[in-house]
Amino acid sequence: MNQTELTDMYASLGISNRVVRFAASVEEALKERFAQIDARAEYNQLKVLKAMQQNRVSDIHFAATTGYGYNDLGRDTLEQVYASCFHTEAALVRPQLMSGTHALHIALSGNLRPGDELLSPVGKPYDTLEEVIGIRESTGSLKEYGVSYRQADLLPDGSFDYEAVRKAINEKTKLVTIQRSRGYATRPTFSVGQIGELIAFIKGIKPEVICMVDNCYGEFVETAEPTDVGADMIVGSLIKNPGGGLAPIGGYIAGRKDCIDRAAYRLSAPGLGREVGASLGLNQSLYQGFFLAPTVVAGALKGAVFAANVYEKLGFSVHPNGSEERHDIIQAVTFGSPEGVIAFCQGIQAAAPVDSYVKPEPWDMPGYDSPVIMAAGAFVQGSSIELSADAPIRPPYSVFFQGGLTWYHAKLGILKSLQYLCDAGLVKDL
Repeated sequence: MNQTELTDMYASLGISNRVVRFAASVEEALKERFAQIDARAEYNQLKVLKAMQQNRVSDIHFAATTGYGYNDLGRDTLEQVYASCFHTEAALVRPQLMSGTHALHIALSGNLRPGDELLSPVGKPYDTLEEVIGIRESTGSLKEYGVSYRQADLLPDGSFDYEAVRKAINEKTKLVTIQRSRGYATRPTFSVGQIGELIAFIKGIKPEVICMVDNCYGEFVETAEPTDVGADMIVGSLIKNPGGGLAPIGGYIAGRKDCIDRAAYRLSAPGLGREVGASLGLNQSLYQGFFLAPTVVAGALKGAVFAANVYEKLGFSVHPNGSEERHDIIQAVTFGSPEGVIAFCQGIQAAAPVDSYVKPEPWDMPGYDSPVIMAAGAFVQGSSIELSADAPIRPPYSVFFQGGLTWYHAKLGILKSLQYLCDAGLVKDL
């Protein structure tokens, strides 16, 4: 195949020659960066494989259970695989954890009691946690159950305000929640090393405090995870990184056994804990998705790096910038107008294998305080390890792009988004 054939194929998908040429020049300059991403993926692939071999994974573990799910060998072994890979005492990996927000709610409510205080040392958490905590009034929030909340905002440069954190820790502080990724914010995503330094600081003040990390979007981006640097729990969604695009639902909590046991009692019922919860025939997808996750994450990272360099070169503000180290798979691009955000998302949707003909529009999505636009033509509904983009329609009008089960699909999504912006007259000079 020659370059003309590839250009013709892109043309058949609605990508103009000038967009293809511009993207090719950006991609050429990223070869060394992509090689570094591949090297990390190789290490993480071996780490996952080692955990599966250590726990003697067999095809018997793919068998389905129903009802109560007692003695589900596949489920229990999968949890041992997660614990081995993330270097923890225990893990809870369940389809009954319906989302990352649900997993975080279970971890928090399982480990907090009336009179305890929850501290966020990284400023306000992601939008959907506001109602879980009670920052925004909601039925069943932690606030309703007598759990108070305090936060220490980040410094203007996005770094931790250690003095504010020190002042915020008190006799009621029971659990500290650290959000690794940026959420709908332009602050930096924190590296595993930075998180380790923050945890060490907190433990130096109050050793018994539980440090929990919202690990969503961060798994397998680096060769270490927050549990390698002192986190008592990490929490994530299986329709993000660790599900590898194959998990149809689910979440995980990994960490100290006592913390995981309390979360399990909250998920099921006191006295039942991890003993119940049928796998319903999903085990093979959960195992295989976890096995593929390091490679899938590498493709998503390449897409994020490519997007940053494309849009930075065009003069848009991007977070992280084109040369920064990556600590999650999310790329933020600030367009400064609703029209830019909408055109970008519509371009991503048009590149999807599923529902490519659908045109996303902003809507009042549950759990958010402003209209949100979401582009996600995914095999699994809401799976943001698949190519997707979303944004709240509010200043500074930033869009958040992530995922791509393969690098080539992520690349097409960025080209399609750029084509839509060009067609809308929002990008003129390439």
